[in-house]
Amino acid sequence: MIQLYFSPGACSFVPHALLEESGLVYEPIMVKLHKGEQNAEPFKALNPRGQVPVLVQDGVALNQIVALCLHIDALCPERGFLPRDPIARTQALSNLAWMNNTVHPTFTHVFMPQKFHDDTQVQGAIREFAVVQFGHYLDDLQQMVAHEQSRGQPWLSGDRWGPLDAYALTLTRWGSIAGHDPQQRPVLWTHVQQVAEQPGVARTIERERLNLNMYRGS
Repeated sequence: MIQLYFSPGACSFVPHALLEESGLVYEPIMVKLHKGEQNAEPFKALNPRGQVPVLVQDGVALNQIVALCLHIDALCPERGFLPRDPIARTQALSNLAWMNNTVHPTFTHVFMPQKFHDDTQVQGAIREFAVVQFGHYLDDLQQMVAHEQSRGQPWLSGDRWGPLDAYALTLTRWGSIAGHDPQQRPVLWTHVQQVAEQPGVARTIERERLNLNMYRGS
């Protein structure tokens, strides 16, 4: 039995959507970050870092987005979540790692600047700078989508949607929270909406009760 500990709207959306599409039997378990459930002892026993997602299989707790995406892909290779060709697979993993180790932490600076400095004025400067930088990364994501479309590829890693597309949806949604109107990047926004229409993704959005566009204007 597989269990996935997730929090609505968090990066755990990526493995959540993959599992929902995979056909694997699993139990989704919600962790309410706003209530501090990630810091409770039962969860800390699974992940001492107090972070989602956590995937538990056969009593073993696994975490970290890139690792979980590889694990789910290995459990159901017929789904084609990641390419089988070695070069295409490495390119996909390179882009996935960039989303996870560059774009994602930039939003952390937007959403939780207090993690990086205890002075409120400095926190404001950190957030302001990160908002601008996040916009540049959204531009990069849009260029990535446009590049794949120019090659006749409907998805970011080939002819099937996968973790890159689910992560692009998550990052675009976060961008709207940071004040970036997704409609100002129409190629990316159209792609995100197409991702959202995939059955497994749609079910995940419904379970997490997500609004893809949180932009409220200036």
